[in-house]
Amino acid sequence: MTGWVDSHCHLQLAGGSEHVARAVDAGVEWMVCVGTDLETSTAALGFADQYPSVYAAVGLHPHDASKLAAEWTMLEPLARTERCVGVGEAGFDLYYEHSPRDEQEVAFRAHIRLAKAVGKPLVIHSRDAWDDTFRVLDDEGVPERTIFHCFTGGPAEAERAIERDCYLSFSGIVSFKNAGDLRAAAAMTPADRVLVETDSPYLTPEPYRGKPNEPSFVVHVGAALAKARGVDVDEIAALTRANAARVFGVER
Repeated sequence: MTGWVDSHCHLQLAGGSEHVARAVDAGVEWMVCVGTDLETSTAALGFADQYPSVYAAVGLHPHDASKLAAEWTMLEPLARTERCVGVGEAGFDLYYEHSPRDEQEVAFRAHIRLAKAVGKPLVIHSRDAWDDTFRVLDDEGVPERTIFHCFTGGPAEAERAIERDCYLSFSGIVSFKNAGDLRAAAAMTPADRVLVETDSPYLTPEPYRGKPNEPSFVVHVGAALAKARGVDVDEIAALTRANAARVFGVER
């Protein structure tokens, strides 16, 4: 069975243990459960402590950037724990702007500095905010290992990320009919910088759109990514698995 890595999911938001079991049955070797605030980051680490196939990333989603003052002193130590393999997701979401953009920037800068301090990859969320995202990254200095989670840009945005040696993680959006620019970006991304994810329970890929997403569906995201790059599915599985191991520092 082809082995996969789901580089970004939210088990604590839906599915939990059931989704872990189904993912393993589907050939997912391991997955990264990502926190969006203190509560969900703590829960992500709980799953990582319980299941050998689960690792955690901890941080404040841009929607929750306003919680920085209240939660950061408790979040920061979580990033130093053994089962935490990433810092974030953090960055900008200017589509919804649930937290003011100035607070999103302050929180993003804090995550960049923390990722460098603990020597773990930065996991970026960027929506309708490419210029701001790259401005802050350049100002702070891009961490040695940086991932654009759920990359949604086209070739121009991909080029900007690649110039900074970032990894691009592709979600179920790559399977959507209207995602031609994203597939073009996927096709041009260097082989050693490609990741695959579900972002479950969101962004369910074809042919399951309309249903809740789960890590087992990373197989379908990977198939769509393989088609976009014009390569065999097994090649994408092996490539993204090796890249995930490298960027997250996971040895299995």
